[in-house]
Amino acid sequence: MPEDLLTADRRPLSAVLAANLVSITGNCLTYMAVPWLVLQSTGSAAEVGIVAFCTLLPVVLAAIVGGPVIDRIGRRRVSVASDLGCGVAVAAIPLLQCAGILHFWVLCVLMALTGLFRAPGETARGVLLPTLAERAGMSLTRAAGWYDGAARCAALTGSALGGVLIAVLGAEYVLLVDAATFAVSASLFAYGVRGLPEAQAQRRIEPTSLRAYRRELAEGHRFVAATPLLFGVCLMTLVTRGLDQGWSAVLLPVHAREELGGSVDLGLLNAAFGICALTGALAYGAVGARFRRWPVFTVAFLVVGLPRFVVAACTDTFMPLAVTMAIEGLACGVLNPVMATVTYETVPEGLRSRVLSVTTASVQLVTPLGGLATGILVESVGLAATLSAVGGVYLLATLSPVIFPVWRQMDGTRRVANNGSK
Repeated sequence: MPEDLLTADRRPLSAVLAANLVSITGNCLTYMAVPWLVLQSTGSAAEVGIVAFCTLLPVVLAAIVGGPVIDRIGRRRVSVASDLGCGVAVAAIPLLQCAGILHFWVLCVLMALTGLFRAPGETARGVLLPTLAERAGMSLTRAAGWYDGAARCAALTGSALGGVLIAVLGAEYVLLVDAATFAVSASLFAYGVRGLPEAQAQRRIEPTSLRAYRRELAEGHRFVAATPLLFGVCLMTLVTRGLDQGWSAVLLPVHAREELGGSVDLGLLNAAFGICALTGALAYGAVGARFRRWPVFTVAFLVVGLPRFVVAACTDTFMPLAVTMAIEGLACGVLNPVMATVTYETVPEGLRSRVLSVTTASVQLVTPLGGLATGILVESVGLAATLSAVGGVYLLATLSPVIFPVWRQMDGTRRVANNGSK
């Protein structure tokens, strides 16, 4: 048996996967419960979009400035503080609702706080993946598949529970469950990576200062700008994340409420997508290293885009959309492991916090506007027309790996990584 397998330690990776599983499950509950709470209170799709905007704009701001902070404070401390801050903000929503003082602007502020805390925590956990994979004696492709699979499993669990819990308990009480999940996630991560050098604050020769902070922040931006493939990934996902936010925060909830069976159907649709996305991520983690990345990514990306919008616009029945979302889920499960593996192979360890903060900020830049613009568009031209318009834009975005040659470099990063490891 190889020596690296004898000395492999999978406990840190398992703890981080468990922490992500619990935290993202809670996030899914929130992202289902809050739009439903707004729709029950006001019936306004535009206000749902405003809440989504307020939630996601701070994610962008925190990601833009957070990379150097993560390195200096330490990935363990940042992740734990992020979960605890999100838990407090989420718990305040039902408590204020019960007290009768949850005004709409207060809800927006609290959701903005969850977004502000969320981005640094996600980045702090994500940059540890190559280190955790190495300690576990696992290939990066497989670890990325498991990491994304944990997120997909959480989305599945949250979606399956969310619709039922909203129907049984009410949206405000579901948020208390979410607050508890953040506390559990913080504990799991703090315990799992204790003593891991890469999770602690990085020692710097240069003392902390505004000048040093700006220099470190600029290093991440320059690296992305000078790497065509990373830059292309950022531009493409910038568009699609905004469209996905419009779908998940506005279009699908409104479609479920007005034309399907309500919150239970919403939960089942998200669950069908989640089951298949989990299957796709785990399957790619197991066998993905055998295939070229660019063709797999390109086909999967085309499948994920337009179909759900067309089906939702053309039918008001549950089953066709459920089948479509299941097929798209299988394809979607492949995308994140491919992009994560390419990114980790491209970016040096010392720059990962800063570069991943930049890529997170760039891909989320339009996301806050996605829900806001979609909500306004639904109220202006109607649900069917909005579905058609958003689907058409999504199709154009998914054609980018076909049209632009830079995407073919996805297979080149594997060769560089393999040569560098010899």
